Amino acid sequence: MAAGLFAGLLVLPLGASAFAADPTPGSDQGGSPGPSAPAELKISTELPKEIKVANSSGKTTLTAKIINKGTKDTGQITLTVLGLDGMRITGVDGCVTVPENKLPKGTNTGFACVIDNLGAGADKSYTVSATYDLNKTGKICLPVTEGTSEKLLWQQGPVPFGTTKPTPNAPDTPLLLGTDNVPAAPPGGSASPTPAPSTPGTPAPTPPSQLPKTGVNDGVLPLLAAAGLLLFVGTTGIWWANTRHHRRRTH
Repeated sequence: MAAGLFAGLLVLPLGASAFAADPTPGSDQGGSPGPSAPAELKISTELPKEIKVANSSGKTTLTAKIINKGTKDTGQITLTVLGLDGMRITGVDGCVTVPENKLPKGTNTGFACVIDNLGAGADKSYTVSATYDLNKTGKICLPVTEGTSEKLLWQQGPVPFGTTKPTPNAPDTPLLLGTDNVPAAPPGGSASPTPAPSTPGTPAPTPPSQLPKTGVNDGVLPLLAAAGLLLFVGTTGIWWANTRHHRRRTH
């Protein structure tokens, strides 16, 4: 029932200004199709291979792209942009903020972007604004869900951005996709050790309150791992329905 509410009510106007040109080469590193994604519906996402974080403010921008590589139109789908750990998403053009109490466990910020339809061979790009605490590791996650059912079509991440060579005295720090961040050494101290990669292989099914793991070192998406993301989709739909109802009553 939650998925039905989401499909019927989570609809946003998407003008041309909602999309941005992709300024850097993209990569689908850390991405996997959903366990029930139709074979003819080949959706994927891309993130830039490198971003730059301003050392003074911690601000950065990047482009998140969604691509339909299949042979049929997608119908309504939803791209969600989620921040984890030291990476916080502060804005996604044309998309709606996900309230903190509706976020999946382990994420700190998120924006939901509803697309009415994406034709075969088509793609759309979104400008994402974020902040990155260079004293921590940071990750991003891009799940794509089918707008009319509880199906996870694709998920990229959680995948890290980071560097093993901090540049605290430069104007900005370049961060590479798929790299765990090593913070700069504090005065008189030593840098934090590189986080140990998780053991390759298929992880156990994720509890309902957590995101599926499809990152670089997290193996393939387990069959039941989509439960947490699907719960997030349903609760977001209910929240957006209530938001629209409230706006209509006050105008």
